[in-house]
Amino acid sequence: MTGMQQWSGRTATQLQDALRHSIEDFAQHLNIAPRTVARWHQDPDVIPRPAIQQLLDHALETATPEQRQRFYASDAEAPPAAALSAALAVVIKGPDILLVRPRTPESASWQFPAGVVKPQSSPEAVAVRETLAETGIDCAVRGQIGSRTHPITGVFCVYLLCEYLAGEPENRDPFENLNVRWVPTDQLTKFIPIDRIYPPVLDVIKEAV
Repeated sequence: MTGMQQWSGRTATQLQDALRHSIEDFAQHLNIAPRTVARWHQDPDVIPRPAIQQLLDHALETATPEQRQRFYASDAEAPPAAALSAALAVVIKGPDILLVRPRTPESASWQFPAGVVKPQSSPEAVAVRETLAETGIDCAVRGQIGSRTHPITGVFCVYLLCEYLAGEPENRDPFENLNVRWVPTDQLTKFIPIDRIYPPVLDVIKEAV
C-alpha cells in the first residue's frame, strides 16, 4: 500500500515535485483545475476533499519506483508546518451579507469568503483578492473587526469588515465551493451555527444595518 493516511497541500505539492510536473501538468494528471494545485502551494496545510484524496492516492500508487522514492525522501525532509492564519471578509450590502458554501464534509454550513495570509501578504489584501476570486464581488476593507484562533479549525482568523463595491455573486471556484449568495443578515444564523460565528461580527452587523 503506497497511499497516504491523509493528504495535505504540502504532501500534494511534494508529489507534484516528485513527478516533476508543472502546476498545469499536475492538474491535468489528476483531472482537476490548475487553481486547486496553485492553492496547495499557497496553503500547505489545507486538506483536499475526499475525492481528490483518492486521486492523489492513485497518482502515488501508479508512480514509478524512482518517483515514489523522490516523494518519500522529500516528505521525510519537510520542515514543520508554520502557524496558519486566514483573512475572512465580512461583506455587507444593505441588509445582506455575502457567504460561500465550501466543498467540505461540513458543507451544510456556510462561511465568509476567506483566504490564507502568507508572510508577505496583508489580511486586507488577501480578503479583497480572495473575495473577488471566489465570488465575483469587488469589495473594500473598512476596518478590522477582530481576530481569534478558530475554536474548530485551530486557524488564526482575522475578521475584516468590507464594503460592497460592484459585481454579482457567482461561484468562480466550483472545485472548492458549492455555492455563493447574498443572505439576509437577520437569517445569518440559519446558514452558520451561532456558536461558530465570532461574536464581534454579530455586533458589527447590528450596527451596519
